[in-house]
Amino acid sequence: MVMIKIIIEYGLIILLVILLRTYIITPVQVNGDSMQDTLFNDDIMLLNIIGYRTNKIERFDIIVFKHNNESLIKRVVGLPGEFVEYRNNNLYIDGNFIAENFIFQYRTTDFSLLDIGYDKVPSDTYFVLGDNRNNSTDSRYIGFISKKNIMGKANFILFPFERFGVVR
Repeated sequence: MVMIKIIIEYGLIILLVILLRTYIITPVQVNGDSMQDTLFNDDIMLLNIIGYRTNKIERFDIIVFKHNNESLIKRVVGLPGEFVEYRNNNLYIDGNFIAENFIFQYRTTDFSLLDIGYDKVPSDTYFVLGDNRNNSTDSRYIGFISKKNIMGKANFILFPFERFGVVR
């Protein structure tokens, strides 16, 4: 009787952990230098799965998405229906200057969606960039990110401990 109770308790704990990691939050590791100086290779972050499903994706959110069976982490710059361009290292959305309040490495080379054959970000997709603009496989090269491929938002560093906390 006692053994059955223990098995049930451990089973419930295991089930809770599986549900938590599948539907709410799970750890994710940064792989590569494309998000420096915001995130660094091997940083461990919390991937907020449920927050992405309950709150809309906003400009400058850091997201994790699937691309060619690989998980990539980038910053959302363009939202569905917007025209994105960079001129003189400045972001313009629909012709309006948008201040970027985070540090990104290097100059962003001038470009616009017209350079890749679009006049706006298609519906249910996003335009993403890495913060390390010279070393990032992002929407300039792989195209728009479909909403269905987004795994969640990542905005909390767990490790290394000296950088523990919310990141923007």
